[in-house]
Amino acid sequence: MNAEIIAVGSELLLGQITNTNARFLSQHLAEIGVNIYYHTVVGDNEERLKEAVKLAQSRADLIIFSGGLGPTKDDLTKETIARMLGTTLEYNEEALVSIQTYFDKTGRVMTENNKKQALVIKESTVLKNDNGMAPGMFAKADGKYYVLLPGPPREMQPMFLNYGRPEILNVIEKVERIESRVLRFFGIGESTLESDIDDILMKQTNPTIAPLAGDGEVTLRITAKHESSAEAFRMIQQAEDEILGRVGQYFYGYDETTIAAELADQLKEKKLTIAAAESLTGGLFLGELTAIPGMSAHIKGGIVCYTNELKKQVLGVKSETLSKYGAVSSKCAKELAENVRNLCGSDIGISFTGVAGPGVLEGHEPGTVFLAIAVEGHETIVHPLKMAGSRESVRKRTVKYGCHYLLQAFDEIF
Repeated sequence: MNAEIIAVGSELLLGQITNTNARFLSQHLAEIGVNIYYHTVVGDNEERLKEAVKLAQSRADLIIFSGGLGPTKDDLTKETIARMLGTTLEYNEEALVSIQTYFDKTGRVMTENNKKQALVIKESTVLKNDNGMAPGMFAKADGKYYVLLPGPPREMQPMFLNYGRPEILNVIEKVERIESRVLRFFGIGESTLESDIDDILMKQTNPTIAPLAGDGEVTLRITAKHESSAEAFRMIQQAEDEILGRVGQYFYGYDETTIAAELADQLKEKKLTIAAAESLTGGLFLGELTAIPGMSAHIKGGIVCYTNELKKQVLGVKSETLSKYGAVSSKCAKELAENVRNLCGSDIGISFTGVAGPGVLEGHEPGTVFLAIAVEGHETIVHPLKMAGSRESVRKRTVKYGCHYLLQAFDEIF
């Protein structure tokens, strides 16, 4: 079964509220094997709603509406759908009594327009509203199914789960589960990753694999459909194993994790401490780590060493290093990482120095970065980086590279 979700409300188009209903419905429909290929948002306008419905009818078996069931004149979803289906509205007595009872309990007078909320599409299955006044509806016409739900999430969500979902299950011939897993990668571009697994992408059917790039990272969503969740996950695992066999060195975690969270987990697991000397990142690195609960035992401290004076006076960078090589250099990065580790008494020292932009510094273009990692008993490693993008982007990606290279170091050293 293919479905389309139509959210009705001008407030959505104006950006006054976020369309969280579509996300909720998509997640729960996927669990029962309903394909969601389109999300539509339309304002409180009958003609535009008709156009949206006609388009949805051409490409979906099931059309789910949220919003437009209230008492005001701009709430026109059920009136419009009823006319399009060639039927009328009628009062639902149970809903009418429920609305009147609500007003009696609150000591308010029920105005005539509130009765409108008790109107439902004739011969539809009424979906009870346990958390509000307007009932929902489940209707069928010309081989298509229509589900009308209220807009407020606190009303829509329980109505769908308790009454709408069971009605949909009753008309699905074969219930399949749609399961998915997100693989997260850093240190490889989207185009390079796609090229490395191009033949895997070309042959995909079930499961499907969808790449997505953002914030200097690449994700792959693997989605499988099967009557058995266990079998769907087996299919996902098989695809994952094949992908990681090609690009596993860039993989760092699953689903909603972050690279900083994965670093924090490794520090906890290996019982290691860290200190940071941050120039261009200005405290962003330790800010990411300290935002994660339980890190107080693993972060010794850090210094934002934005000026050369502080690099010399507090972190002991040699004057010769700064005069001969500059602050934006592998030599400076190396001394910063080693000295902050010694100063703070940590297992690991990491440093960030470079040019975030927008201008040139010491003859270096924006995006020139040197990142160093110092570990007691091991040679300090300096990673030179060249990045493009805005000042903010360079700083954020530098932090992620710090996490990335630390995770690599854990695999090699600890």
